[in-house]
Formats: sequence, structure tokens, C-alpha cells
Amino acid sequence: MSRADLPAAIEARGIRRIYAARPAPIVALDGIDLDVPAGEFFGLLGPNGAGKTTLIKILTTLLAPSEGWARVFGFDVVRQAKQVRRVMNIVSGGEQSGYGILTVREQLWMFSQFYGLPGRDGWRRVDELIDAVGLAEQRNQRVSTLSTGQRQKLNVARGLLNDPWILFLDEPTLGLDVSAARALRALVVDWQRAVPGRTILLTTHYMAEADELCDRIAIVDRGRVLAIGSPAELRRLVHRESIFRLEVDHLDGGPAVLTRLPGVVAATLAAQDGAEEAAAGAAGQRLAINLVLADDAALGGVVGALGELGSRIVALRKAEPTLEDVFVELVGRGFEEAAVEHPADEVAPAPAIPPSAHAPGEPEPEEVAR
Repeated sequence: MSRADLPAAIEARGIRRIYAARPAPIVALDGIDLDVPAGEFFGLLGPNGAGKTTLIKILTTLLAPSEGWARVFGFDVVRQAKQVRRVMNIVSGGEQSGYGILTVREQLWMFSQFYGLPGRDGWRRVDELIDAVGLAEQRNQRVSTLSTGQRQKLNVARGLLNDPWILFLDEPTLGLDVSAARALRALVVDWQRAVPGRTILLTTHYMAEADELCDRIAIVDRGRVLAIGSPAELRRLVHRESIFRLEVDHLDGGPAVLTRLPGVVAATLAAQDGAEEAAAGAAGQRLAINLVLADDAALGGVVGALGELGSRIVALRKAEPTLEDVFVELVGRGFEEAAVEHPADEVAPAPAIPPSAHAPGEPEPEEVAR
């Protein structure tokens, strides 16, 4: 089955989830609409309590919505939960790796049986994934002796055992060092690209990770989608003007003289760290200026004016907004400042429900109403 023949990986309309609580109910999701085509690497960003984990639980059939509906590859997450579980899997950051007394190979074999793989195929798949995630040297090592990074590699191998159509990654690099996180990201990207139509939904608090991996990103807060688009599209929401960091050897009259030029929106002295201040002091009257222009074309006029004023440009670079800038603009606070507003959304994730083995293109099992 080609990617074009596959239904949307995720469709959701009007998803609400309300938790009974005192003194008042907690609204974790408040009318989520979402469309993710097959084959996309989709990101879900938001502060603690935004509703990300609740949404994933609904999409993975671990939780029913209070209102609305959702489908995963055409299967309704409530009425066709059995079919959904056959085409998905989930890996969460910091999740337990199973039974510590088992070896890596035994652990994965156990899950292969949960997922319904035949014996011979199960062992073959286990050994393939052990090599793929880089645990060949640990294949006969007890799970209890693995490092944090090795445990997460094991979790990823477990998540790929049933060869899912869609893989949910809930903060998968949480607690990993730089090297382990990089290896894990490379692994899931290679897995997705190997077969057209494979889809990944990622939640993360690491902006660079989302920027590197995701085709599109939704920013959510208080159970609502605030913005959705590619990383580049989201960055344009924050700064539509062209922003430059300009350094000159001197500038008579200061940055104010630049504000009179056509196309210059603002020109202000830039804050400098200790190293920059030392360099500026050694260079005499060197100035660092934040320059906001209506568009890139206005830069030519600035350069020409500086030449006429006798100022020499020492450095010039364009400043690009970050996803963190987008988040602060839309939500009004950074991730580290975010308060937990929906405690029920942040409970430890439930273990993945073992789906039966089911490959794209095989006959669909009979619908089971729940």
C-alpha cells in the first residue's frame, strides 16, 4: 500500500476531556481539532499541563474523550480500539523497561509474544532491532544493569517490534545525555523514512529537537491549539520584520541616527555579554546595535548611510527567531516557568497496550465495538 492510498494518520474533531475534581472539574482538552497526514513527523509542544499527554492517551485508546471523536488511520479510537492498537505503538521518556531479571533479548521476545508475532518471526525481529538500536553487546545482559540511555534504546526497540504505522513518542529523550539523544533521534528518523506512510507524533520540551525533526508542529496550551505549521511558518508568526545584529567601530549620534533611514523600524543598543564588552572596550568606541528593518532590502540603505557617516562595519549577522520565541509569544511564558495547571494530565504514562501483529495491506480484522 502506497502512502497516497493510506487514510490520514490522525483526524480529531472537537476533542474535549474533563476530569472530575473538586472544587471544580478540570478541563484538560477543550476542543482540539487535528489533522496529520500519513508519513508526517508531527510535533506537539506546550507547557506542563497543556493537555499533550491526555491527547496522546486518547489517540492511543488509553483514555476516552469526554466529547468529540478521533480516528487513527481511519479507525475510531473508541469504537475500533482493537484495530487502532494493531497499527500503533508508544514510547515514553523515563518509562520502566520491564523486568530487570530478564536479558535484553528475553525482554523483547516477551513483548513480541504480547504483540502476536509468530515464534520464528519474533526471534528474527528481536535480533534485528537489537542490532538497529545499538544493543548488540548488551543482548544477553540483564535489563536491571542497563544505563539510562540503554534502557531507552530498549524501549524504542520494544516500540518498533510490531512495525507500527504510527509511533507516538512522548518526551523520548528525557534524561538522556547528548550522545544518547542524538542516536535515538537518528534511529527513529531512519525508521520512518524506510517505509512511505510511517508516521511519528512527538512531544518534547526540547525546542532544538522539535525544530530538527518535525515537518509540522502544533503549539498547545490549556487544552487548545494555539498555532500549527512548519517550524519556519511558526517562526514567522513572531518576527515578520528582518532583524540584524550590527557592530560598528563607532557611530556619531548613536543608533538614533539610523532610525531616520527608510525601512528602519527600530535601532537600539544591543546587550553584550562579558566577552563582547571586553572586545568592545579593546576596540575603543565599538557599538553593537539591534537593527529591525521592514525587509532585507532596507539593509543596503543602512550600509550606505554608515559609509557616509564614516562608520566601519565590524560584524553583521541576521538574527532568526526561535521556536522558544514563538512559544513565549503565544503562551506568554517559557517552559521552565510554566505551572502545572492540569495535574491529572501529568500522571505517569500507562504501559503500552500490546497490539496484535498487523502489516499494512493485510485484510482488516472484523470491527469490535467497545
